[in-house]
Parts: sequence; structure tokens; C-alpha cells
Amino acid sequence: MPTHSELLQALKAHFGFSTFKGTQEDVITNLMDGNDTFVLMPTGGGKSMCYQLPALLMPGTAIIISPLIALMKNQVDLMRTYSDTEGVAHFINSSLSKADINAVKSDITSGKTKMLYVAPESLNKDENVEFLKSIPISFYAVDEAHCISEWGHDFRPEYRNILPTVQRIKRAPIMALTATATPKVQHDIQKNLGMLKAKVFRSSFNRENLYYEVRNKDENIDKDIIRYIKQMRGKSGIIYCLSRKKVEELAETLCINDIKALPYHAGMDSIARNQNQDKFLMEEVQVIVATIAFGMGIDKPDVRFVIHYDIPKSLEGYYQETGRAGRDGGEGQCICYYSQKDIEKLRKFTQGKPISEQDIGNQLLYETKAYAETTLCRRKLLLHYFGEEYNQDNCHNCDNCKKNHKMYDAKEILAAVLELVIQLKEKFKAQHIVDILKGNQTSDVISYKHDELEAFGCLEEEDENVINATIRQAMLKGFLKKDIELYGVLKTLPAAKDFIKKPQEFLVPVADEEDDEDVDAPRTLDTTTADDQLYSLLKDVRRKLAKKLDMQPWQIFSDPAIEAMTTSYPITIDELANIPGVGKNKAEKFGEEFVKNIKKYVQDNDIIRVEDTRVRTIPQQRSQLKLSIIQAIDRRVALDDLAESKGMDMDELLTQIESIVNSGTHINIDYFIEEIIDPDKVDEIYEYFRTAESGSVERALEVLGEDDFDEIEVRLVRIKFLSDTGK
Repeated sequence: MPTHSELLQALKAHFGFSTFKGTQEDVITNLMDGNDTFVLMPTGGGKSMCYQLPALLMPGTAIIISPLIALMKNQVDLMRTYSDTEGVAHFINSSLSKADINAVKSDITSGKTKMLYVAPESLNKDENVEFLKSIPISFYAVDEAHCISEWGHDFRPEYRNILPTVQRIKRAPIMALTATATPKVQHDIQKNLGMLKAKVFRSSFNRENLYYEVRNKDENIDKDIIRYIKQMRGKSGIIYCLSRKKVEELAETLCINDIKALPYHAGMDSIARNQNQDKFLMEEVQVIVATIAFGMGIDKPDVRFVIHYDIPKSLEGYYQETGRAGRDGGEGQCICYYSQKDIEKLRKFTQGKPISEQDIGNQLLYETKAYAETTLCRRKLLLHYFGEEYNQDNCHNCDNCKKNHKMYDAKEILAAVLELVIQLKEKFKAQHIVDILKGNQTSDVISYKHDELEAFGCLEEEDENVINATIRQAMLKGFLKKDIELYGVLKTLPAAKDFIKKPQEFLVPVADEEDDEDVDAPRTLDTTTADDQLYSLLKDVRRKLAKKLDMQPWQIFSDPAIEAMTTSYPITIDELANIPGVGKNKAEKFGEEFVKNIKKYVQDNDIIRVEDTRVRTIPQQRSQLKLSIIQAIDRRVALDDLAESKGMDMDELLTQIESIVNSGTHINIDYFIEEIIDPDKVDEIYEYFRTAESGSVERALEVLGEDDFDEIEVRLVRIKFLSDTGK
């Protein structure tokens, strides 16, 4: 088993990264110890690294089970850019000829191949089972594992056969990976893969860089979308529509309005469909208009917006699709258009199916409707759906948090809801509870004779949206929960009885007339690069090279890697290899044109590079680092991006900046503070340090309150204060 240091060395050598993200190292260590491993990690969190690195380090071949041919090809192509062994990764699926498959098997038998990607259908074929019995297998990785569950948004029956097939071949550690799984889906996955005792690694589902917004869908939707895309000039986006007809119509409408767009849906000829997909991936068109057939496993990290023309069927589907925006950590705007008519249309799609499927579909649809109609923080609601608590009252990056909602004291509504749920012995869903309280004489209310209850119509004067908002808030606050096994029946939690005995203020945000106005523009998290002119030049170099090599541009170098080049100006292959996300192999394969263009750019613009500036103090490396930080701040590079480009976390970067300021150097980080901290908070922290006897951050947090201020905020404003005053 490799040590921590050896794993870091391997990560740097193979992939060009100096540090692991999140739980990656713990996941890899657990797998390499021979244990079954369950990985819940959002899109963009680095799931693929969890099996790619151990596959390279462990003896034998890893079997990666993946649902789509496009996904396999992308992963294989990418692995080959990182390795100098052509056969390091292969796939076997229906697109290969007999000769191709024999060549793949030859590479596997010879020991060249460390990763074999297969679809579950291919895994189940007798000839492949017999072949896999003959080779050493390091582990099995089941990607997109939510496909196993009927409660998942993309259920695939063939995924149910994975465990029996693995047992036919030979047992080895199993890793299941998914970006979307409610607790119910998680249990289904573990049960069906025979890994109930697997160690679960759950990363936060919170994608802070994604902005969520729901807009009313009306006759002006096409105009609204066109206006929006034109504001996103030069940025890639996906638009999802439910029907193939709408996909074709909208793509044509966008083209007529001078937006480069192409359609994609399952009804198209496969050659035309793949050509359109490739043009989007190669950045020949800005927008792909698609049904949900597009996107699963499509590894384009720089999609800047995802628009849902129609409301999705489930929140899991919505989360998966919006997760294709901003996978590189940059800007990602998620706009969804909603109308009640779309909900009715989707309900009709479930008619004629078995009752159990209808119940599942309607429950999933109810959650989506609740998300679309809520006045609460959308991020908070979305994360709660996946079993994660988001403790901030305002995420500052969804439309609801940007609106100034009225706050309504709903304690009487909540008390009525809780009392009724208990009276009905916790056997009914939220909508039934609302119908009783509102006095709606639905068929269910009448059949159960609930129109005879004393509570019937007791909230007749209340807005139904406010009652629904109260129920959602009660679930977020721990008074109620939904029993997923019973299709969403409401159950009370211990806090409910305390509230009934002693009702207290219960504030719920409610929409008012002003909420119909446009909210402020979403916070843009797109990177301010150190040198925009060089960034544009290098992206052009990348685009031309990608076309020449028939590769996707991001597979050569990612946007964050190119952004890092505009900070450090590497002019040799060795310098380029030290850029995060590049590494030795990629630098040698693709770097020549980049360093040549950077070198010419540096000469033409008389740029003094940090690498060329050897400050004669000891140690040189630290002085060089500080100089590069000062230069990046002068260019207004976002500090989180700067930290990533230096292979640091934010704490380490702030320590360096504090040292710079303490030495008497004036710097200006106002541009970053204004982006991430509320102005009132800035004023309060600044005023504290102006009158405080001590500059201690710990003491400041004690006085200001750790619940209202975090350490990063205090340190940033303290840096501003010290730089402004010279103290």
C-alpha cells in the first residue's frame, strides 16, 4: 500500500496535480486496501480520479462499467493523453469490430491495459465473461451507479445484472460511483451490488459555483432565451427540452437569430447526432439543444449555462443535468422555465403504467414542483432532497436569495399542519393535508370522509402556496419528514410535539408583487485571468491543435490550466509540466506550440516573468512565490483561482498574503472582497479592527460571533485593514 507521499508523487507524475480534492485520497486508500467502496460525489468533484489513479498503481486490470459509448471513448481518450502507453485504457462495446476487440484483448493479456471500460450489456456476454476469467482483475468500478435503482432518474434494468456477472467472473473489490443519490437510491445501489458493508464516502452535493433560477414560462420564452444567450457571448451552453419537435424548432430559431446551435435527440440519425455532439465538444457551435438523451457522461468541463426549456421529471434528473455546468469550478448558470401546464403534461405520461410506477413518478414530480414553486433558498431545498443540511439562511447564488421576500409568521399554519398529520396517524401525503386544511373537496378527501373533520377548511383564507411553503420549511427545520418507502407520506419528528405544546414564531418567506420583477444578474464566477489577451491567444492555439489532432480542446489542457499559464508564463516544457493539471506527459505531448507562443508573447510585451526574477534573499523560492502572488493580485485574479493555480488551499494563500502585508507592501484585494462578502459585514469587521486592542483573528471571531462571521471573511478584511492603514 503506497504511503501518503507516494500517492501524491503518483498523482503529480500521472495527472500533474499536487494535491487531492476532497475525499479522493481516502477513497483511493480504502479501495487499495481491498475494501468495497461507495462514492457519492457531485459532478466536477473528481469521481473518475478515484478509480483512475488506483487502476494505474494496482496490479491487474480495472473493469470500469459505464452506461454510454460516448462516455467510454471520452475517458479512454483522456487517459491516453496522460500516459505514454497507448494501450493503457481500452473499451469494449458494440461499436468495435471483431478485429478491434481482438487487439484490445491482446493489450490486456500482455499487461499494457490498466483500465477496461465496458457497458453492462457487454460485460454480460458469455465470450467476455470467459475472457475476463482469464485475466487478473484489480477491482470493478460501477460508474453512474444510480442507474441500478428504480427510484433513480435514469433506471436501466441491465444494471441489475452486474453483481451476478461479477460473481461468474471472479470477486474483486467493487467501487460504486454516482453524482446523484437520495438515501433511498443509495440503499438500492448497495443492496443490488451486494456491498451493504461498503465504506461510504459522501462529498457535499453543494456546487457553490452554480447559480439556480426558475423563471415563469410564457409566450416570450424564446425571446428571453435568445436575449440571455447573446449576453453569454462565446460561452458554451446546453438547452434541454422534453420533446424532439421542440428541440428541432428551438435550434432553428436560435440559428435564425445568429446563435450557432445544433439539435440532438434520439430520433435523429446516429451519424448526424454524433456529428452535432462533436461540433459542440470541439467548440464549433455555442449551444446544443437536446433531449435528456444528451449529456450523460459528456466530459466537457467548460459548459457555462444549462437551460431547461421544460421542467424535468425529477430533482435527481435536474441536479444531474445542471451539474454539467461549470465542472471546472468556473461560472455555471442554471435557468429553468416552469409552468403548471408542464406538470400536468408530465403527469399524463405516467398514465397507463403500473400503479407502483405511477406512484413513484408522481412523488418525484411533486418534489420537482415544490422546488420550482418554493420561495425558500433553492440550494437549501435541493441539498435537503439529497439528505444534506445547508445551514446558511442565504446562499447569495440563487434567484430566491437575491429577492427581498416578505417574511410571514406561519406558526398557526404549522400548528394546524402538525396536529392534522398526527390526527391522521401519519398516513397521508402533503397535498392531502393541504386539501383538508384548505377545504378542497377532492375525491380522496371525500372518500376518506376527511371533509367531516373539524380541521376541514380551517385555513380556507390562507394562500395554498403559503401552506406548502410552511410544510417545506417545516421539513428543513426538522419538524416533519417524508417517508420515501411509503411514497412521500408525512411523518412528524420529535420537535413537532414541542412546537404544538408551545408554538413559537415560524417565519416563512412569501412572494410579493415585486418578486415578479427580474432579479439581479447572477453572480459571475468566471475567472478573471491574469492576462486576458494571452488567455485568448492560448485558447486559440488549443482550438487549432485540437482540430489537428481530432481531440476535444479541454482534453489537451483544461481552462484552469490555461488560466494558470497566464499567471506564470511558462516558456519551457519543464516549466509547463509544473502547471497544475498538466504534468510531464501532457507537457511533452502538447506543449510545444504553447510554450513557443508564450515565449513570443513575453518578448513582444516586455513581460518580466517571476521565473526570471531571482530575488537575492533567502529562501529564493518563497520570495519568488510572494512576487507572483503580488503580480496576480495586481491583475485582479480571484484569490480562490490563484490558490488553485499555486497548489494551495485558501488558508495557505492568506498566510502568504498576510506575510506580504506585514512586511509593509501595499496590496488591494477589494475586487475579491466585494465579490464574496456582504458590504455590511465588511464594514463591521473593518470597524472592529479599527478600535480593537488586538489584531487577533480568534479574538475578532469571539466578539463578532462565529455563527455570523467565518474565519476567511475576517482574515480578508483584516488584510484590507492592515494594507489600508499600514499598521
